[in-house]
Amino acid sequence: MIEIELDGKKVSVAEGSMVMHAADAAGVTIPHFCYHRKLSIAANCRMCLVDIEKSPKPMPACATPVTQGMIVRTKSDKAVKAQKSVMEFLLINHPLDCPICDQGGECQLQDLAVGYGGSTSRYAEEKRVVFHKNVGPLISMQEMSRCIHCTRCVRFGQEIAGIMELGMQHRGEHSEITTFIGRSIDSELSGNMIDVCPVGALTSKPFRYSARTWELSRRKSVSPHDSTGANLIVQVKGNKVLRVVPLENDDVNECWISDRDRFSYEALNSDARLTQPMIKQGGQWQTVDWNTALGYVADGLKRIKGEHGVAGIGAVAAGHRSVEELHLLAKLVRGLGSESVDVRARHADFANAAPAGQARWLGRSIASLTSLNSALVVGSFLRKDHPLFALRIRQAVRKGAQVFSLNAVHDDWAMTLAGRITSVPSGWAQALADVAGYVASAKGVAAPANALVNEAAKAVADALLSGERKAILLGNAAAQHPQASGLLALAQWIGDHTGASVGYLTEAANSVGAQLVHALPGAGGMNAGQMLGQPMKALLLLDVEPVRDAADAAAAKTALAGSGLIVALTSFKDAAVDNADVLLPIAPFTESAGTLVNAEGRVQSYVGVVRPLGDARPAWKVLRVLGNLLGLPGFEQESVDEVRAEALGDLSQLPERLNNRSSVPIALGEAVRGLERVSDVPIYATDSVVRRATSLQLTSDARAPQVGLSTALWQQLGLKVGDSVRLTQDAASAVLPAREDATLAAQAVRVAAGCAETVGLGAMFGPIAVEKA
Repeated sequence: MIEIELDGKKVSVAEGSMVMHAADAAGVTIPHFCYHRKLSIAANCRMCLVDIEKSPKPMPACATPVTQGMIVRTKSDKAVKAQKSVMEFLLINHPLDCPICDQGGECQLQDLAVGYGGSTSRYAEEKRVVFHKNVGPLISMQEMSRCIHCTRCVRFGQEIAGIMELGMQHRGEHSEITTFIGRSIDSELSGNMIDVCPVGALTSKPFRYSARTWELSRRKSVSPHDSTGANLIVQVKGNKVLRVVPLENDDVNECWISDRDRFSYEALNSDARLTQPMIKQGGQWQTVDWNTALGYVADGLKRIKGEHGVAGIGAVAAGHRSVEELHLLAKLVRGLGSESVDVRARHADFANAAPAGQARWLGRSIASLTSLNSALVVGSFLRKDHPLFALRIRQAVRKGAQVFSLNAVHDDWAMTLAGRITSVPSGWAQALADVAGYVASAKGVAAPANALVNEAAKAVADALLSGERKAILLGNAAAQHPQASGLLALAQWIGDHTGASVGYLTEAANSVGAQLVHALPGAGGMNAGQMLGQPMKALLLLDVEPVRDAADAAAAKTALAGSGLIVALTSFKDAAVDNADVLLPIAPFTESAGTLVNAEGRVQSYVGVVRPLGDARPAWKVLRVLGNLLGLPGFEQESVDEVRAEALGDLSQLPERLNNRSSVPIALGEAVRGLERVSDVPIYATDSVVRRATSLQLTSDARAPQVGLSTALWQQLGLKVGDSVRLTQDAASAVLPAREDATLAAQAVRVAAGCAETVGLGAMFGPIAVEKA
């Protein structure tokens, strides 16, 4: 540690720290613009000039290393005069349009100009003008004349998002921040550039001119879109959500959120919202009151149970619904006598489950991903599936970590990978067995399965056998895989013999919580694949769009057409299947209280920030009343806190309930002959809310899907750019535009799931036929 004197106080800081770090430790505020604690030091705004004894001129606090005995004055005449001079230069070309600026009221330049700016300007010349740029539907660069060239946005792209989408061109007063050759900003983390901008140069395009910051009420919340559980501040005016920004939590999301978390709120105010219960009568939808709708559902369930028993009664829920909702849904179904309840609509291997009341999880803390030495990521479209986990792993790579990917296709993760194992999905188990074989040879133990010579697998084994902090991370596609149990068993064997943690990135915001409250089928119950693959007598759907959320869209469509009573609890009137009989409007996360358990097993509760729209009601209340109407015991809760306590029990025991151990024997399964489908779910097609967020649906990530074909298959079919192909799975088929993907395994065909264009196709994994259309 080094001791310095700062404004007359003794401060101890680590060697290599800057004066700014010492000031932060001492609670001393030094004005600054370009400095940000999560970004590299640029020292280009010069606002943080301080007076250092024996230095002939003021020095930038952010870029001046501390030395033993250094004496620093941040409020001396010399320092303040320098800071005021810098402020005068910064304001020379600034348009001073605070009254119309969206940043007004929360602008660093505005705040510091009060203390360091002059009341008049000595600059009489014409101010420079920077022309606006159109960089996409999320970020507005209409007023780039406000830019003070702090380069925070540039450094964020390079260092955090991993893509340098913005840069500075020209010199002197002609300098400007812009994209290259007129491109749009397409990063899934791009909205954070708005937050780091200290002035109003980069603003939110959807929020633009909607409200002033002092008119907004601020409420804490938690993101329901992925398993990070990012902490949010939801900003509200007039019972309407107008903006979402990050709430800093270094253990979860640091100070960042994904664009999916930031801009999905648009759907909450859209015309697609379902605001009143509806019943289908004579093929026509009729609006009714809650008593009529719930009475209709209760009478229907009683009648079906009396006539057909409970075997054909079940429920499928979305994994991003709260612990309380999933607990009451499971309790209601079991109260009727059925064990058919599930949240794994996209899964194919339902044997891959933890013991009742326990849960598959990340296997380590989220924060620890940043300090990994090596990692193997299996079956994940990491950057789009888990943007904030990718950010953490990207930071580890910047520190020297070796990261490997096992998949049928290798997207750009905006980080340097140490190696890639490319295989069709049915070959993933064999690829893991190859890694295990090299580990077994190094450890002098018997291999768990027959291994093949595979240089890429050897590199993975060598990396996992060295270093201290290592992980095997199973992605969404690994969890949805038909051989998910075998993949986990092999990963667990490798982890046991290398010391690597093994865990799931987990696909939904509450995948862990759903398992903890046992929203999974019990003995004799049907799983989601069975309930969405055959006609049911009665089916409850909690925020599920079956043909977009099912592992086999074509089978789900056929099954629902032949089902009896279908009750859709949904926030959106267009989310219900064509065959639904009842629509019950439920509140999204901003209009209801609840709890989510993220990938690391962290329990996070949130409250409603606005009143439910129209006659919508929190789903836990709807399920509680329905339980009462059915005459079931245990539905007397008066508050969401009572439901949470009943659902999760003693939270101190929760870490002991997180379990990734596999009891399934290791098996490699059978390879698929011919072409195989591999499916990703596009980042803005994952749940009912993001699908209806207007601005997100205008981004490049939301474009209509194209079929990815390997170079060999592309050439074999004689395709050229712009051609389409016909895809066939069993009796299902679709015609889609095709593109060549050089990273695809030779026999793999990439077809997105969860999209309107692909709902006519079959299973997410398995055989597929392709021909030129």
